Order: sequence, then structure tokens, then C-alpha cells
Amino acid sequence: MNSNNFDSVNLYFQDESRFGLITKQKRVVTAKGIKPIGNYKHSYLYKWLWGSFSPITGESFCMTTNGVCKELFVKYLEDFSLHKPNELKILIIDNAAFHSTKDVELPKNIILFPIPPYSPELNAAEKVWQWMKDKIAMKIYDTLETLENKLEELLKIANHQRIKSLTGFEFYLKAFYSIFKS
Repeated sequence: MNSNNFDSVNLYFQDESRFGLITKQKRVVTAKGIKPIGNYKHSYLYKWLWGSFSPITGESFCMTTNGVCKELFVKYLEDFSLHKPNELKILIIDNAAFHSTKDVELPKNIILFPIPPYSPELNAAEKVWQWMKDKIAMKIYDTLETLENKLEELLKIANHQRIKSLTGFEFYLKAFYSIFKS
């Protein structure tokens, strides 16, 4: 594939994460010996948020689904390819079973680059999920709709600078810029 066929080249980290109505708990500060008190809701209702995040430009692209499977991954890639269609997207992915594309024709503007198995620390999209989950922790959401609205709100405040700061792993940036001069 020739990168000269595209207006630009960008690096993205792709991942998916489950967000549900069960209360996400986190550590809180209390006096020594005092057990923290907080509201808690136990529910098995959830949605999956798929996302791609660029440490180069701070761009992001997300999609919400009811589950994860190969067909949804292919649909995600098709939709993502239409976001800035003249951009060559180098997409770093994990080794989830449904990421297998052996019998799938990928969009022409997407190159998949899998990280080694069992190494989520190499996927900077995990940092975005961690940031989002920290923002919804210790809060009760009564419906999936209110939770989805909160997630959309978080994605709006996750501006380009925030995405770059969360995903800008130096070794990826150096490798990218050593090949694609800015």
C-alpha cells in the first residue's frame, strides 16, 4: 500500500470497553479506620463503547453497541474508514478473538497492527477508558440512556489535547515521526 495515495497518515489506538449500570467503585479518601460510604447499584445492563484515539492529532472515533463480535468489528472498521476517508489509518489493536480479519477485506485506508497477546499496557486506548471510568465512578445511573448521555458528554470534553496527553506514548510517537515526518 502506498501512503502517497492519501492526503495524510495517522496512528490510532483501537479498543472496546464495557460500560454498565453497576456502580463503578474507586478508592476514596476517608479518616483512618472509617469505612467509606457510597450509593451502589447492582445491575447487569451494559453497552460496549468502541473507540479509536490518535496520539498524533488527538482525533477520536467512537461507536456504541450491545455486544462485541467479528461482524461488529468489521462494521466498526467500515464506519471508521469513512471518518476522514482520505487519511491512511494505522490502527493498533489488541488480540481479541473477534479482531480476526483473515477472511475479511479491510477498507483500503486502514492498516491493522496487532500488539502482542496479553499486553494491554501497549494499547493507549486503555488510558482513555480509565479516564472515562474514573469520571463515572461512584455515581448511580438509572438507565442505559442516562449512562450513554454521560459517555457522550465525556467524549465531547475529551478534546484533542486530552486525547493526545492520554495516548501519547513516547516510543509510538518517535516511531511514527521517524517514518512520517510532520
